[in-house]
Amino acid sequence: MIERARGILRSVFGFDDFISLQRGVIESVLGGRDSLAVMPTGGGKSLCYQIPALIFDGLTVVVSPLIALMKDQVEQLRQHGVPAVLLNSSISADVYRHNVEQIRRGEAKLLYLAPETLLRPQLLALLESVDVSCLAVDEAHCISEWGHDFRPEYRQISDVRIKLPNAVCIALTATATARVRKDIMSVLGVDDSSEFVASFNRENLLIHVVPKEKPFHQACELLRRYPNDSGIIYCSTRKQVDQLCVTLSSEGFSVSPYHAGLTDGERELNQERFVRDEVRVIVATIAFGMGIDKSNIRFVLHYDLPKNIESYYQEIGRSGRDGMRAECVLFFSYGDIHKIKHWIKDKEGLERRAANLQLNALLQFAESDFCRRIPLLAYFGEAFPHEQCGMCDNCLAAERPTVDLTVPAQKFLSCVRRTGERFGIMHTIDVLRGSKAEKVVKFGHQRLSTYGIGMELSRRQWHQVARQMLHRGFMVQDPEIGGLSLTPKAWDVFRGQEAVFGRLDDAEAPPASPDAAPQSGAPAYDRNLFEALRRKRKELADEANVPPYVVFSDRTLAEMAAYIPRNADALLRIHGIGRAKLDRYGSVFLEVIEKHCREHSMEDKGGSPPGPGPAGRGSTRRMREIVTGQGFNSGKTIESLARELNVRESRIFDYLLSYLQDGNPLRAEGFLPHISLSGQGMERVTEAFKTLGSQMLKPIYEALGGEVGYDDLRILRLYFLSLQESTGVAQGNQDPKWQEKA
Repeated sequence: MIERARGILRSVFGFDDFISLQRGVIESVLGGRDSLAVMPTGGGKSLCYQIPALIFDGLTVVVSPLIALMKDQVEQLRQHGVPAVLLNSSISADVYRHNVEQIRRGEAKLLYLAPETLLRPQLLALLESVDVSCLAVDEAHCISEWGHDFRPEYRQISDVRIKLPNAVCIALTATATARVRKDIMSVLGVDDSSEFVASFNRENLLIHVVPKEKPFHQACELLRRYPNDSGIIYCSTRKQVDQLCVTLSSEGFSVSPYHAGLTDGERELNQERFVRDEVRVIVATIAFGMGIDKSNIRFVLHYDLPKNIESYYQEIGRSGRDGMRAECVLFFSYGDIHKIKHWIKDKEGLERRAANLQLNALLQFAESDFCRRIPLLAYFGEAFPHEQCGMCDNCLAAERPTVDLTVPAQKFLSCVRRTGERFGIMHTIDVLRGSKAEKVVKFGHQRLSTYGIGMELSRRQWHQVARQMLHRGFMVQDPEIGGLSLTPKAWDVFRGQEAVFGRLDDAEAPPASPDAAPQSGAPAYDRNLFEALRRKRKELADEANVPPYVVFSDRTLAEMAAYIPRNADALLRIHGIGRAKLDRYGSVFLEVIEKHCREHSMEDKGGSPPGPGPAGRGSTRRMREIVTGQGFNSGKTIESLARELNVRESRIFDYLLSYLQDGNPLRAEGFLPHISLSGQGMERVTEAFKTLGSQMLKPIYEALGGEVGYDDLRILRLYFLSLQESTGVAQGNQDPKWQEKA
């Protein structure tokens, strides 16, 4: 049955293969085993029940707490030609009755509804009268009182299961601790052997933490990098949302607010305009984003510090759902920490303790000098298996030297000791820097020997020292009140038996350039063609009254703009295009591509997504080779291609060689500007290639007595092979271009 499922994955949804845990979950569900799937946002959870729904004879019922998300998924399924309906308060009475009739006649394969709707007697009677093959419980963490969004009506789903004895059950969620997972399985009766927990790592998210110094100007810089893309800015208060919206609008940015202080109608309108790409950026409190499946959000900015890592992870998870790279920026300031601590003071007992633990975990993430994915995934109980991810500011930053922090460490630890090991980082820094703050005077700490001995470092630098002392285990921090106390390791530092080395910046390191990070999820592509395809997508989406990403995702458009498919068969090999979408949209998008090719005099190279490729080359590498070869043949220079792909020129030559070796022609004259040898020198190299072959350069180098360097030989080989490809014979010194060099 899994091969049938794979066929549906390709023909209906347009995906080449399963990702993450999809195959195992689908096999479990098709085998009739109740299952729990914990997969991160963008990890393909929905397909785990949508594909079985198209294989089962009966109806698949999907329970979801979010009306907007239900509507979104039904629209997307219908675009794929899948008969899906919903029953909730957002539809008219006539549409509701029509959908009920479709269910009765067995014409619908999927039914989406809220838990409150599911529990109504008339709805239960309807479901008992038809064949229900599967019950899918989305956002299953709502079942657990230990979850972050508990909903009592979710626990009553267990009663519904009794009324649908023949339906296999699958529960799905993006985030769930071990305790929450255990609760879900207990309520729904899922066996431990059918628990699937995927990695929480979102590889395509580029993570930055930057100092919050001039936040408005910093936000404007970020938005200018994404002039045509969608993004979300999260603020901690409604007032901040409104103020930021006004100032960003005055700078000409397309923004709308979203928070609980707006009317239901205002929030719904702003969300709808954002989903339909009519507003580029939503400025929101944490209430925004849970009910949409917008796949083309290219950046998320946390203008203020979130309250905990779980909120942060959920909010950045709303970007990059199409698998393409998305940028996640967090503005970090110690002033925001004070705001959160003030909020924590209003809590009591275990709730306060938990909030302090969450804040400390967030600070460990934000202040880390190492790969950010290590503390982020550790929070969810997952060990990141690498030292570097290559997709965060710390991993992309230039290596920062370590310095001897032994003396600052001794000063800080001594101050902790002399203040009684009961005060926090901020107070300790105040003492070290000779502050006259009320709290310092109240406890008489201005009379301590450590008072004022730390003026050589800024407050920010002392924070760096303090966090490194905590990370290295020289002291610990009380999770509830934040007080510092020393560990036995600290005494080795006092005695000079252990030197302390770490990082100490004069200023925070600037964020790594987004161009420095590897591209994820899509090949390098023709930006002009991509924009033309995007305009056509918006036009078609408006006609169909659906969000643009429901027509095609950004990743699908990017692949079209990379491979330049010129016929229906080539389009079917593009990610996200199945038969239904090909029939509906194929000719329209092919027409856009043809027009672009005519205007830019691009020949038909038969471009389409390649198979595995020779020598086991990865798909991303293969994509870049095709884009480079096609761009070079269209007249682009080596320099411009290197800028577009953000690689060295030597890498462009490597791509072109692979493109040639795959049997594709290249315009030989394009290499002439890079050849510095005289005509006579080029003749010698050509004769060497004819005699010794072009596979290995070392024999050529040695035959020429080392007079021609390897860099020149690589370019000359490309020129030589390009001539062979175009004429079928080695031209050597008979080619007129060689003569021009004489």
